[in-house]
Formats: sequence, C-alpha cells, structure tokens
Amino acid sequence: MLPGKRSSWLRLIEVSITMKNKPIIFVLSVILSLNVAAQTYQNTGKGIKTVINAVELEIQFYNPSTVRIVKSPKGWEYTKESLSVIEKPQDVSLKTSQEDGVVSLKSNKMEVRLNLQTGHISYYTLSGKLLLQEKDGVKFTDFNDAGVKTFSVFQPFVLDKDETVYGLGQLQNGKMSQRNQTKKMIQGNTEDFLNFIQSVKGYGLFWDNYSPTTFKDNEEETSFLSEVGDCVDYYFMYGGNADGVVAQMRSLTGQAPMFPLWTYGYWQSRERYKSQNETVGVVRKYRELDVPLDGIIQDWQYWGNNYLWNAMDFLNPEYYNPQKMVDDAHQLNAHIMISIWSSFGPMTKPYRELNEKGLLFNLSTWPQSGSEKWPPRRDYPSGVRVYDAYSPEARDIYWKYMNQNMLSIGMDGWWMDSTEPDHFDWKDDDWNHQTALGSFRKVRNAYPLVTVGGVYDHQRTETSDKRVFILTRSAFAGQQRYGSMVWSGDVQASWKDLKNQIPAGLNFSLCGIPYWNSDIGGFFLGKYPKRLADPDYRELHVRWLQFGTFCPMMRSHGADAPREIYQFGEKGQPVFDAIKKYIKLRYNLLPYIYSTSWDVTKNQSSMMRALMMDFANDKNVWNIDNEYLFGKSILVRPVTEPVQSVEVYLPEGAGWYDFWTNEKLSGGKTIQKQTPIDVMPLYIKAGTILPWGPDVQYATEKKWDNLEIRVYPGADATFTLYEDEFDNYNYEKGAYSTIDFHWNNKKQTLTVSKRKGSFPGMLENRIFTVSLQNGTAKTVQYRGEKVDIKF
Repeated sequence: MLPGKRSSWLRLIEVSITMKNKPIIFVLSVILSLNVAAQTYQNTGKGIKTVINAVELEIQFYNPSTVRIVKSPKGWEYTKESLSVIEKPQDVSLKTSQEDGVVSLKSNKMEVRLNLQTGHISYYTLSGKLLLQEKDGVKFTDFNDAGVKTFSVFQPFVLDKDETVYGLGQLQNGKMSQRNQTKKMIQGNTEDFLNFIQSVKGYGLFWDNYSPTTFKDNEEETSFLSEVGDCVDYYFMYGGNADGVVAQMRSLTGQAPMFPLWTYGYWQSRERYKSQNETVGVVRKYRELDVPLDGIIQDWQYWGNNYLWNAMDFLNPEYYNPQKMVDDAHQLNAHIMISIWSSFGPMTKPYRELNEKGLLFNLSTWPQSGSEKWPPRRDYPSGVRVYDAYSPEARDIYWKYMNQNMLSIGMDGWWMDSTEPDHFDWKDDDWNHQTALGSFRKVRNAYPLVTVGGVYDHQRTETSDKRVFILTRSAFAGQQRYGSMVWSGDVQASWKDLKNQIPAGLNFSLCGIPYWNSDIGGFFLGKYPKRLADPDYRELHVRWLQFGTFCPMMRSHGADAPREIYQFGEKGQPVFDAIKKYIKLRYNLLPYIYSTSWDVTKNQSSMMRALMMDFANDKNVWNIDNEYLFGKSILVRPVTEPVQSVEVYLPEGAGWYDFWTNEKLSGGKTIQKQTPIDVMPLYIKAGTILPWGPDVQYATEKKWDNLEIRVYPGADATFTLYEDEFDNYNYEKGAYSTIDFHWNNKKQTLTVSKRKGSFPGMLENRIFTVSLQNGTAKTVQYRGEKVDIKF
C-alpha cells in the first residue's frame, strides 16, 4: 500500500468506530472528507510524487538545502535536461509525515509542506518560520511552438508585504529590490536576464526555463510566466543569508574558477584601435607616463570590412603581423584581449563551413549593412548571420578558427561581444527557427550560456597553462562556471546611467555570478557633443573610473572619443591626477582583491556585496542602491552626481574608519562626506585586516615579499592571504598557499599563522609591516611559522 494511504484508512476505521452511534449522514461526511485528505503519494527516496487536480507533481531534494519542484499536466510525456543545473541529486535524509491532508518533508536544513487537496507547496525553516508559499493558479496553456505541441507555464507565489527580493540578472531600472514591477525578460544589449530571485529572508528561487519569461510582482502575488515549457520547473534553496543562497546557487549551477592575477589590473580599450601600431602604442604611452596598465583590448574590424565580419583572422592590412602585435604587448608586460562575435560575414571561412551544415540562423543582427557608413545603408545588406551555439558541432567549428588564428599566436583573453545575440527587426518566424535544441523561442535566453561555455570548455581541453578569461556582454544562470566576466553593455554616458550600474551589478552578483563590470565613462557620448572638452563629462569620467576601481574588472572603454588617461590632460592637472591616483590604488589593493577572488572560488563568496548581504538585520540597508561592500571590508559610496559632498549611510552593527582620514565613526547613521574630484567616499569596517601591495606598473612586476598589513581595530578580525602561480590551473591540484591573519582586539595582538600549502616559486621568507590605524607600525620577518605581534 502506498505511503500516506494506509495511515489515512486506519484513521477512517477509527473514526467509523468512534462515530457508530451518530447519524449515518454525518459518518458519510467524515468518510468523504478523509478520502480527500487521503490523496496518495509515492515516496521516491529523494522526495515524493503525486497527482493533484490533474497536475503531476514531484518534490525532489537535491541536497538538504535545495529542492526541485516539477509540475506538468497529468499524462504529459516529456524529457528535459537542464542547461543551467549540473548538480546531481544527493542522498538526503528526510523525515516524511502527514497530518490533516498536509505532507511534510524535513531535511536537516528546512521543511517543505505539500497540501494534498490544493497542491500548494510552502517552505519553512526548521523552527517553523514560513519562508515562501505558492499561490493557487498554476497554469498550463496550450502553445504551438513551431509545430510542436507544448505549453506556456505559469506559477504564482505569495511574499510578505515588506519583503525585499533581489536578482533577475542585470537590469537598468535603477532598483535594488525588484518588487512592484512587471518585467519581460529577453536577453538584450544592456540587460542580462536570469530567472532567479533571492530574498532578504535567506532563500532563493531559480525558475529553470530558457524561453521569454515575464516576472511580475504586485500586492496580490509574485509570478513567473514562460512562453514555452513542458513543465513548471523551479528550485527553492534555503541558505539562511545571502551568502548561503549564493553558495546554494553555485552548488546547483557550478562553481566560479579563478582568473589570472593580471585580469585584476587596469585595462584600456576604445571603440576602436585601427591598427596594430596604435594598439601597441597605447601600451607604450602608459609605460612612458608611469601609469600602471595590465591589459589592452583590440575591438572589431581587425578582420576588414563587414562582409568579412568576425572572420577570426587578421585581414585588415593595418594588422600586418598579428604575431608581432601580441609579442610586442607581452614584451611590454601587458596582456591582450581580442573581440570575437556570435555572427559571421558571408565571405568568411567560418560562415561557409557553418552554412554548409545548416548551423546559421536567419535573423537580423549587427551589422545590418555591408557599408560602414552611418546611418547603415540597408540597401546593401551585410548578410551577417548568427551561429547556432546550441549545436556542439557549431561550437567545435567556432573554436577551431579561434584556436588556429588567435590562441596559437598567444592571445590572452576573449572579448565575446553580442552574446545575447543582437536580434533586430523581430519577426514571428524568427522565434520558430530550429536550433539544435528546438525552437529559438524555447532556448532564447540561454544563448550566452552555451556560446561562452563552448569557448571555455574547448580552451580547458586545449591547455591548462593559461586560465580562461572571457569578457562578455550577456549571461544566463550557471555562466559563472565558464570563466566569464560580464559587462553591462553599451550604456550611455550620463550621471543617471552611472548610478544605475550600481544596483545592476549588485543584483547580478546576487544571482550567483560574481564577476561584473561596466564601460568606465559610459559607451556612447551622445549627451556630450563637446566630447572630452565638456567639463561635466570629464568629471563624470573620473567618478565612473572611481567606481570601476572597486568592481571586479577595472576597464575603460567607449565610442565617440578616446578614453586613455593622456586624453584628459597631463600630470599636475586635476582630472589626470585623479585618474592616476585610483589606478595606483587599484594596484595597491591587488593582494586584497586576489585573496577575495580565492574566497569566491573556495567559499562561494561574492566580490561586489549589496549591504543586505552583511547587514540584513539593518532594515535601512535593504533598499540602498548607491553603496556596497567591495570584498567584506571596504564600503564604497560612488559619487553619482556632480556635487561637492554626498550623504553616506554607515550600516548598524559595525564601526567604520574613513579610508582617507582614518577617522573612526559609529554605524547606524548617515553622515555627510566632502567629495573633491579626487575623493570617493570609502570606509573600512572596524575589525579589518587589509593587505597593501607595492606600487607597480603591472600586476606581477614586484613580488609580495614586503607587504604592509593594515589593521583597523575595534573588533576581532581574520583575513586569509592567498597566493599561487597567478596564471594556470595548478591551484586545482593543490598548488597554492594560504596565510591566516587573526586580530585579537582585546589583546591588541595580530597572529600570523603557520603557512599552509606550497607552489613553485613560493616566497619562503618575507617581511610584513603591520600598521594600526593610529599610525603605530611594527615590522616582522616571516618564514612560514606562527608569529604574534603585540601592540
């Protein structure tokens, strides 16, 4: 007899016996009500299956903190293999019970309850606190998907009235909490959509669907509606706090590998450098000016005209010796990244090979004209077409040309542009185009995931000596596992756009993808006809660069005017000096940043941290959209208006030090901070250990053999200094070292623990200069053994 059925019939017998002297009609009513409650379910070992109101439903635990919910019309047969989820269900110890028509499934982390009459599912902490509940109204609406019978799928939920939720990817709406809106989610240039939200209550929800999806939140309900789906398929995860939710999402969809150290230096780019001499010349100029630089980016048209679009070959005569271009950049101790796209011109070799195999889409994309004049001459169509990245064979062909023409000459990274991909002049038939995984409509939003994943997987197969580094314009859930750094697309240069990038990046990071940045200065200068001669733009550029200093990648890029530091004046002039000051600051912070990146990989942490991640008990931070933590110690308040002072809220629960003055301040209050052109408000949390790197011209110029260790007292503190070979995958085999620092605030003592691990080239001996906020400093020799420094 099925679990649940036997116990209900035993109760029925008991009720019949005890009620034998009652009127028969009353006995029948009791029997009828118990039969409803006696809805059967099947115990699967990892959860349960049942059918309720003609809906087949499965609750499946993937781990003690994550559960998958699948619903489909009764009798509907289908198969689904997730593109995002790579975790396999674990063996989870569950306590299953039933009472009053409700089945309870408890792991050692949370409880899931299923109402056997309505089919509603609700989620609780082990102490009985309600986290989230479904609402009546799951829908399967018949849908003809390019001749294939399927459904549009809809599921509503009920949230607390004052509950804040975050995520959905990267949006340009300027909102921190994503409540009270309706958003149609289709990948675009400046908005990257992930069907994921997480709540300030410590849970997350991933809606596993790749078709155009509408998220809607109002006073009545919060819902997801996807155009195409054989089933409702979502994952609920309980992390207890934001870090815990991110950890569960990474466990489900993949961990983030490490980037090389040099990726965290300063990057210069432009739309576009027009010759290899110009590209290398920029690096030389930075070296001459004694301004640090680690990367230069070659944008489009190194291939020639638009009919040769993305040939993955240097057909433009201005790139007369691409091997020499790469070698010259390397000899200047810089790294070079090159632009590649998701589409090909009709005269290219990749186009011809893909076309012969039917692996190109018929939809309008960039560029639409074969002429390079602006506006585009549509009477000279470019013939450029997007490749079918859903096809493994197409991804093989894509990589073949990258490998033979680019990796082979030593290119260091890939700028994968238009990975949404660009889709113009939509027609109904576009959505019906058949990909390797079904209609384009069915898998639309997962395009960036599969195309970026193809490059990562191929390079990992090719070599382990160079870590994969991909800068890309779009993303979907799980993309963190593919070594990608996402940027926010072609945003306008404006104060509003600068401000919007802050919540855009924070919400994106809260979806579990930790690496994000934006075009410093904004891409288009349409609002500034005087270009760099406009003093308002020069101020905006500096403020954006200050914000970029505290993003995972610091990269200046844009159209309409060049953005190199020497375009903004010379040494001794305020704008030039402010730019150089923050580039140098970025390099001083490299030991902190690189160690934080290890925390991201090892411990599922986040580099850009919304204040609610660390101060969820302070309701004042729940909706703050202009401040964040960089790592777990540095509070950043970008200047997003042309003003001389700004308000800064210092979260409750910690003390704070003004980075520029060392003044100590208490939390839980708003202060006013003066902001001359070279000052962006920065505050260090009391109880911080901050490693401070040397002044360098590039990331690996000097060894970290004489680091300053800055201690900000006021609370106990810990920090782990992480080091490895900086650019290969040997760390995955254990080739790295860590040094733990512990500050005992009561004893005013810093303990440097015994070093753990080793790697080729590791420093055996070094000097640490430990300095307190009050100016006191002590220097110690460190030889890998425990050292106590008493103040």
